[in-house]
Amino acid sequence: MDFNTSIDRRGSHSTKWDKMERLFGVSPGDGLAMWTADSDYATAPCVIDAVRRAADHGIFGYVFEYPEYLQSIAWWMQTRHNWTVDPGWILTAQGLGNAIALCLDVWTDPGDAVAIFTPVYHEFAIKIETNGRIVTECPLQRKGATYVLDLADAQNRLTGREKLLIWCSPQNPSGRIWTADELRAVSEFAHRNGMILVCDEIHHDLVYPGNTFVPLDAVAPEGRAWTVYLAGASKTFNIAGQRTGNLIIPDPDLRAAMKQRLRTLDYNASSLALFMIEAAYSPAGAAWVDAQMLHLQGNREIFDAGLNAIPGVWSMPLQATYLAWVDFSGTGMTHEEVSARIRDVAKIAVSPGPGFGTGGETFMRFNLATQRATVEDAVQRMQRAFADLQ
Repeated sequence: MDFNTSIDRRGSHSTKWDKMERLFGVSPGDGLAMWTADSDYATAPCVIDAVRRAADHGIFGYVFEYPEYLQSIAWWMQTRHNWTVDPGWILTAQGLGNAIALCLDVWTDPGDAVAIFTPVYHEFAIKIETNGRIVTECPLQRKGATYVLDLADAQNRLTGREKLLIWCSPQNPSGRIWTADELRAVSEFAHRNGMILVCDEIHHDLVYPGNTFVPLDAVAPEGRAWTVYLAGASKTFNIAGQRTGNLIIPDPDLRAAMKQRLRTLDYNASSLALFMIEAAYSPAGAAWVDAQMLHLQGNREIFDAGLNAIPGVWSMPLQATYLAWVDFSGTGMTHEEVSARIRDVAKIAVSPGPGFGTGGETFMRFNLATQRATVEDAVQRMQRAFADLQ
């Protein structure tokens, strides 16, 4: 399992590397791309082998969501997460961003409101607003080294126009794994307020040793009548460019509504993506993921120690994801001052915290899914950029 061989992604039409100068003012020539959530090392050999077999076959005609593909997803959920999924519940969308947009389209109308708990993955709010819906922010509360729910406060923030609640588990950007009690509380909160609950579990495989991901459906099956679960192999196996993800919908009425929308859009999954996902969701893929998490744990430890050594800077301890959530409030600097140092001195492209909504104002998000040497370089760059604080 090789996670440390450098792979030059510049000039490959990589969003992460080839758009960072346009978006963040950091040149890929001497800068580091630590923003968008994909990894800089090759995917699992079993996935690459599947692509080679497809290429050797030489025909890329129409395919359908065949039983082995669906069974591989069910096998993965059972063996990795102790979640029993009927293959008949599974639908395929063009990635989870597309799945969220589909949920907005099917279960809300323009002018409806959609609730999110912030700070949270910035694409939630972008998708909501792009579709002509209104964002209702329900801020999470900081408690020690993590975030907790305040459902009483969230209840007071609802306007009565909310038709959908988009929930992130594990939480992005904080890497928080929600407890069974918290998940049941969120499910009941959605139901009590007449909202369809869309549960984005895309980071569920990226869990550090000593922690266990809890699938919402496994602990709150009574919520199936109002819940849609989203999952996929894209983050885990670095195949987001294949634009394929799953909607897992146990309720027959909800599933029928989504199937009809997919039918009207004439959507069918990419054959190559199906082959890759079937290969990924296998014992060989599982072994690769375990090795990846050990690599990421080492990256996380080096990064946290290095940034926490800078006075006023604190990297939130991660339970899951490869996305470090770093608080700069202790420096006393404005967001613009922090951004300028990271951009112009450290020359690192990162995801700005304010984009994650209320609660993200003093934060930056760093992607650690890269080679160990890159993480070490990033730490040195950050320490130089804030050297006057030490």
